[in-house]
Amino acid sequence: MNRRTFLVTPVALALGLRQSDAPLETLSQWLAATTDARRRALSVRADRVRAADAEIHAWLQIAPQPASGGGPLAGVPFGVKDIIETRGLSTEYGSPIYKGRIGTRDAAIVRLLKEKGGVLFGKTHTTGFAYRQPAPTRNPRDHAHTPGGSSSGSAAAVAAGMVPLAIGTQTGGSTIRPASYCGITGFKGTFGLLSTDGVLPFAKSLDTLGFFTHTAVDMLAFWTAIGQPAGRDEETMIGTPEPALEVEPAMAAAFRSTLGRLRQAGVPTKPVDISASLARLRAAQRTIMFFEGARFHEERFRQYGDRLEAMAELVREGLEIPTPQYDQAMNEVRELRERFSELYRSTPVILVPAATGPAPLGLLNTGDSSMNAPFTALGTPAATIPMPVAQAALPLGLQLTADRGQDARVIRTAIRLEQVLQAS
Repeated sequence: MNRRTFLVTPVALALGLRQSDAPLETLSQWLAATTDARRRALSVRADRVRAADAEIHAWLQIAPQPASGGGPLAGVPFGVKDIIETRGLSTEYGSPIYKGRIGTRDAAIVRLLKEKGGVLFGKTHTTGFAYRQPAPTRNPRDHAHTPGGSSSGSAAAVAAGMVPLAIGTQTGGSTIRPASYCGITGFKGTFGLLSTDGVLPFAKSLDTLGFFTHTAVDMLAFWTAIGQPAGRDEETMIGTPEPALEVEPAMAAAFRSTLGRLRQAGVPTKPVDISASLARLRAAQRTIMFFEGARFHEERFRQYGDRLEAMAELVREGLEIPTPQYDQAMNEVRELRERFSELYRSTPVILVPAATGPAPLGLLNTGDSSMNAPFTALGTPAATIPMPVAQAALPLGLQLTADRGQDARVIRTAIRLEQVLQAS
């Protein structure tokens, strides 16, 4: 069974659709459909998604909001991560402390998608305060495995074919890693490019919006629909890490095989030595996240203590980090940002694994963000697409990065590589 068969056939059956009634799954399919077709598909979707979600638990709340009219996303349903404010819908931050809390306003990104005609379909589960306390969500590819965190529900909802588009966030690896685990496309833009107004902060120097679609083609369609530049098709030199990065054997083998396929297809590559720099960035990102996260949640910790669960541990540790250590970490990132800008001049796109391996077994461990955190610290755009794997294997993602501001380049390159890998 290939990836598209997985996405369409079982999901269509789970949603109670005949094969002939199930063309609207990917964003590209939704955008190609007529207004009436979109309306019909949306009108029956909520009940069917509720039934399908009984095993996956991607959703905190399924409550399609009234359509806001015309625009490029008119009638297209989208999911929103539970740390993002939505007026009149649950916004509980993934924590039982805030169970029953209702949002009082729409976050800027939600307003933007509504203005483009998108239909807010509901709220997706997140880990507690977008940190490590796991959500109940299961991986649609194998329910015994995590979908990743912290944008657990958003990734699973798209991977399960429930919505063609969902919003997440990334402070470490919370968009790219779940997309890799669930076998879909994830994208986080350049830091600061899109407003995070209305998103519960974690670390102000790192927090970035992220998005999930089925394919890179869908992601470009979304990106342009919200008014971002489409960029242009180009063949760019691609950097590949040498020495190889330390990942699990399954990921290492898939990454080597994927690079071999790309080179055989004529994709130009060039080795880049980034291992030591990524290690420095990981350490700096952790310091920044813990320092800023602890201070943002300090008052909440004083009020609720261990009821914050995993976040309580971060606050305790983060408050012990002295300001000079934090300043040093920020300086480290600035220095390495200059180095990577030089690398991106000769290799405009750099490829690395999207995670250390496949989705871990069980729901308690949402995975390792070490492949993503360095690029979050740099503030660069990053995308992931699935790599070819054996039929019964869990998904593995290929991560593409480029210099800040080169968001369209990342997505365009992802499309090109996606097409090469599908053809090979």
